[in-house]
Amino acid sequence: MTTFSTRCFCLLGAGALLLASCSEKQDATPSIAAITVNTAEFQILEDAAVRGGVVPLLSNKNPNDPSGNFTVFAPNNAAFARLGLNAAADLNSLQKEFLTNTLYYHVANGNLPGTELTAGSTSASALTAASDMPVIRRIVVRADGTRYVNGSRIVATDVPAANGTIHVVDKVLLATGVDIVQSAVALSQAKVFVQPELTFLVEAVLYADLAGALSATPGSPQLTVFAPTDQAFRELGTLLNVPLLVPADIRKLPKATVQAVLLNHVVAGSLFTPEMPENAAVKALGGGSLRLGPFAAGTLTVQGAGNATPAGMVIPDVQCTNGTVHVINRVLLP
Repeated sequence: MTTFSTRCFCLLGAGALLLASCSEKQDATPSIAAITVNTAEFQILEDAAVRGGVVPLLSNKNPNDPSGNFTVFAPNNAAFARLGLNAAADLNSLQKEFLTNTLYYHVANGNLPGTELTAGSTSASALTAASDMPVIRRIVVRADGTRYVNGSRIVATDVPAANGTIHVVDKVLLATGVDIVQSAVALSQAKVFVQPELTFLVEAVLYADLAGALSATPGSPQLTVFAPTDQAFRELGTLLNVPLLVPADIRKLPKATVQAVLLNHVVAGSLFTPEMPENAAVKALGGGSLRLGPFAAGTLTVQGAGNATPAGMVIPDVQCTNGTVHVINRVLLP
């Protein structure tokens, strides 16, 4: 099974980085790494950079860009708190490879000034997909003028560093470098979090023969998928009086029913949260209607026609090669 890939600017040798660091000590302006170390707002980012092994990279000039600079979209402490990461110890809930990949997704070659963060503009990150192509980020500008990179609000721009520029964001940028199905499988096999997640969803997709429809193939459409957590499926079992205690229990339900429910979680087009229509209905691929709530604090609620209560987003705005996944806490019923 394809796993998340980690390739950053040809990955410098540690010895070369340490030698380059000597000249950095003479710079009046601190490096990107030094700014995170000395700024309380970036404490968890500092901890993540240490565990993810990217401190040497961001302490020195960028050898793969003529300017010698990087641009970093830097998540503040509140951004990490959204994922339940409030202290260094909490980072142990993430697999190290995934954490490193996530940090690379926040980095780009050269200086990307705030003036160039315009609606629809894109930038290549240091994370590469399974196809060896850089994973791209996109700028979204809402009607009120607020700017987002993918689904993360840009709260400050153009913080200068000796080796580049920092833009501060309020949510951790998440990308997998693989398609929706492979991303869900990676979660279910504990390749993202130390504890498996989306195991019921993966079983349901396989049982319903929908893996092909959710995989990236030549010419396949971009999709938005609302992905229920394992706990959401367990609660569905309670509602249906069909105990769903382990993923294989999904097969106790009629295949046609599982297909209809899963297709009620998929919308055409790849939409980050700030792009979704607020307080409006959107059509699911299964033909049903989903009701989106207001855009607040970077998320929206979503409700199926058969739900008494809307689902909340647990982890929004996960970019995959064939669309966007929003992990939710309730199964959406047609």
